[in-house]
Amino acid sequence: MHGQTWPSVATTQASVLASDWRIFTIAGLAVAVLVWGLILFAMARWGRARRTDALPPQFRRNNALEITWTAIPLVIVCALFVYTYHAEADVEALATHPDVRVHVNAYRWGWTFAYTGGPTIDGTAADPPQMLLPLGRTTRIELTTSDVTHAFWVPDFLFKRDAIPGIVNRFDLAPDKVGTFLGRCTQFCGLQHAHMTFTVRVVPPDAFDRWVHGGAS
Repeated sequence: MHGQTWPSVATTQASVLASDWRIFTIAGLAVAVLVWGLILFAMARWGRARRTDALPPQFRRNNALEITWTAIPLVIVCALFVYTYHAEADVEALATHPDVRVHVNAYRWGWTFAYTGGPTIDGTAADPPQMLLPLGRTTRIELTTSDVTHAFWVPDFLFKRDAIPGIVNRFDLAPDKVGTFLGRCTQFCGLQHAHMTFTVRVVPPDAFDRWVHGGAS
C-alpha cells in the first residue's frame, strides 16, 4: 500500500483529472505572478513619492484598461470551464462493453464486492475487504448502499462517488498502474465510519483471470 500523502494517479480517468488540476494550478500561478508583479512595480515606481509628499499620477477613468482587466479574467474562467467540462465528460463516460463488472455494496460498516461471473468479497471495519482489478482493462462499478449514505473513495484514483439509498451509481475505472491502493468511506455514517476502509489491488490481466476463475492471484 502506498504511504505517500500525494495521490499517485493510478487510472486513465485520474490522469485526465490530474491534467485539469495542473492547468488550474498554472493558470492560478500566472495570475498571481502578474498581480504580484504589478504591485511590486507600483511600489518601485511610485514608492518614492511618499517620501516627498508628492502624489503619483492621478486619473479617474481609463476605458481600455478597465475593459482589459474585465475581459482577461472572463476569458480565463470560460476557458477553464470548457476544459473542465470536457475532462469531466471523459471521466464520467461509460464504456459500451466494460471488461469487468463489480457490484459494490456499502453498509455500516463494511463493503461487499460482487463480481459478475466471479467471486463475492465481503469485509467489515475489523476485516477490510480487498477489490482486485486488472491492469489496463475497464471495470464497471455499480455502487449501492444497504442503509445510509456512504461514499466510495480511492485517493490514488482521484475519484469519489456517493452511495445513496435507492440509487445505483455506475462509473468506470481503468487502472494503469500495478499496486495496492487504499479506499475509504468519506460520508459520516456512524460510530465506525473512520474504520470503514478497503483496498484496491491492481494486478496484471493474466493474474486477474486466474483469480476470478478460482485460481491464485
